[in-house]
Order: sequence, then structure tokens, then C-alpha cells
Amino acid sequence: MATLAQPAGPFALGTFSAPEGPRFPGLVAADRVLDLSRALDGAPADIRAVLDRWEELLPVLHALADDPGPDRYPLDGLRVHAPVEPRQIFQSGANYRQHVIDLEVAHRTPDDPRTAEEARAEIAAVMDRRAAEDLPYVFIGLPSTVAGPYDDVVLPSWAELPDWELELAAVIAKPAYRVPEAEALEYVAGYTIANDLTDRATVFRRDMKAIGTDWLRCKNAPGFTPLGPWLVPAGSVADPGDLRVTLKLNGDTMQDESTKDMLFGVARLVSYISQTARLLPGDLVLTGSPAGNGIHWGRLLRDGDVLEGSITGLGVQRTRCVAEAAA
Repeated sequence: MATLAQPAGPFALGTFSAPEGPRFPGLVAADRVLDLSRALDGAPADIRAVLDRWEELLPVLHALADDPGPDRYPLDGLRVHAPVEPRQIFQSGANYRQHVIDLEVAHRTPDDPRTAEEARAEIAAVMDRRAAEDLPYVFIGLPSTVAGPYDDVVLPSWAELPDWELELAAVIAKPAYRVPEAEALEYVAGYTIANDLTDRATVFRRDMKAIGTDWLRCKNAPGFTPLGPWLVPAGSVADPGDLRVTLKLNGDTMQDESTKDMLFGVARLVSYISQTARLLPGDLVLTGSPAGNGIHWGRLLRDGDVLEGSITGLGVQRTRCVAEAAA
């Protein structure tokens, strides 16, 4: 339980529990929380059930946000859980221009004849061409990685180089299949914050390098996707392509970038994914992480570290890292 940063707009959605009580879907407005399982017809058991009826319920939610009725919990007396339990998580890789440029320059071979400035200019041109002509790079994560925005993160004993990746996450409102890019944002209910933790040591297979990346191993430990605190409706987010993504490690700013730096925006990602997979209500589309990961700084996560992640209008999440042995 904590005093939490307020979301943008008249209300946000979340998942809560009172001390010793069950979880319930809630509407957050002005430091008070309304239990939607009691307030809405059909008694939705969770936020995903609300999203299943998103177009029907959105005007009702707005009306409830305007009603300061007495049947609301004080926010600071509740535990905040991940706002939604997704059935599918789609994750975009290498989607921030500056991040990819920094990584490519840092990993030049010793015999590379280019100066850092020459390499940076060349890679920047490649990134611009990729944004204009190529396709997003998307892979799949497990729902079991999702944790609350204030839960401890257990660092597995096998994870040699655990790293942070703060990301904007779009939450799907209705089934989407083969959606045109021009219509894709109509399928987004809202946005939340995700920290897509990654063990850099296991990103690539050591035994069979030809296989390439091993996303199961490096990204899918339990709790490796702290999510939330809120699901902020899309109507309260003026432009998902112009939000500030900031991550602090023990109070020091490590990531601080605008989503303007994304190569492929939310609409492009949702449309691209939907050409292959059927997106479902409550699914997450993670949009990639900006420059400033731990591998860039040469400082990876360890026992006792505290991560604070924020995105404009979406609140703040704070998670403490705990080594598996200590946990």
C-alpha cells in the first residue's frame, strides 16, 4: 500500500485488494476506488471482463467517474496489482532508433575502420531506412511473467546479467485480426507501463549459435514483467507517440526518452501483429525500450536495487530486486 501517482484523465482502471480480501476490478478517480464487480451489471470478475465489453461500458465508466458516491475505497488503503491479466503478450524488439544506434556503435569489432561518428551516421541511415521500408520485429512473451507494479522482482540464480527495459504497453480492447494500420488504434483500450526484464547473458544460445535468440530463457522468468499501476483509457492519452519514458535505478536516471524515438508506432505494431495473430481483449503489445539499458551503462541489476519507472500520464511503478537465494 502506498500513495500512488495519479493517472491522466478523469479515471483509470486497475486491479486491487483490501487487506486479506480478494482481488477486484476497480475504477480510480480522485484517490478513490470503485469496485466494478459491484457497480457494473454482470459483475465482471476482473478488468479483462470489463474489456470484453469495452465499447458498451466505456460511457458507463465515464459516468461512474463523475459520481463521487460514498461506496468507494480510499486508494491508499488498497494493494495495487497488475491492472490486467493478458492472455497474450507481444513484444517489440529493437524499436527505438537511438537505442539501436548506441548498441551497434558500442559493439563494433576492433578492426572496424570507422570512427564512432562515422558508424553512428551510417547506422542512423539504416534505422531511418528500416522505419520507412521494413517490418517491426515482434516476439511472444508468457502471461506468467506479469507481476504487480509494486511487487518485488526475484532475480533467478541463473540470471547472470539481469537488465531493465521500461516500455509503453498498449492494451487491446476487442478482437483484432488483419487490421489496417489506419484503423489499428480503434482496437486499443488504453495504455500502461511494463518493465520487460531481460537476462542479457541468455539472449543468444551458447550451444547452437545458428539458432539465434532464446526469448524463453532470457525474458520469461516469473515476475519479469512488472505491469501498471494503471490502465489509462486511450482517450486520456493525447498521443502515444509523444510520451516520456523514464526509469530510475536507486534514484539515478538511466532511461529518459520520448516515444517519438520509436521506429514503429503503436498503430503500426498492432496492425503488423494482427496480420498473423488474432489479438484478444486484454492482450498486451509492448512497444520496445529506449536507450539507457543496464548493458549500455555497464551496470546490471542486483539484490536490493530499486527501479522506479514512469511514463507521462500513466503513473509510476516501483519494484525492488531480490536475489533468488535471499527471496
